Amino acid sequence: MVLFTAVVSGKKFSLDLVFGWRTVRGDTTLGWTLGLVWLLNSVAGVIFLLLVVSRSKLIPDFVVTLHVIHLLVTTLYSHSLPRHALWWLLQATSAVLMASLGMWSCQWRELRPINFGGGGGTNAAAAVGGGSTGEAESVRGSSGGSGRDSAGEYELVAMKESAGENV
Repeated sequence: MVLFTAVVSGKKFSLDLVFGWRTVRGDTTLGWTLGLVWLLNSVAGVIFLLLVVSRSKLIPDFVVTLHVIHLLVTTLYSHSLPRHALWWLLQATSAVLMASLGMWSCQWRELRPINFGGGGGTNAAAAVGGGSTGEAESVRGSSGGSGRDSAGEYELVAMKESAGENV
């Protein structure tokens, strides 16, 4: 994204645009543009996190690790710690944005209903939309297990109570 922004704005691409903290400033248009591109890149990085990490509780660790590695590379590249407040604010905003969107997207994926096959999408839509009664009952499970899987009736077996335990 930084390469595209450099080409569009007429600037020559250099590693200073990616690893240099001196170009991210609040008094130049290029600094604000790089800040916006960095935030857009953070949103795009959520897709990477969703595919690679895929566990919502691990997302903050990966985000902080990614930003610490970027801080180290930036410090080594420029031979000094970043001193512009906008750079630090941008990194903090980027980390919070990536962590919150990454955790939300992973939780959304983790909480989706599990489909065990059988093309259940059409009957579920009929049940919600008020389709035929037989289809709605088989999706809801009120037909006692005689749904589309043709496995027959299911019965519940009573549990045996122990003499010393109260249930």
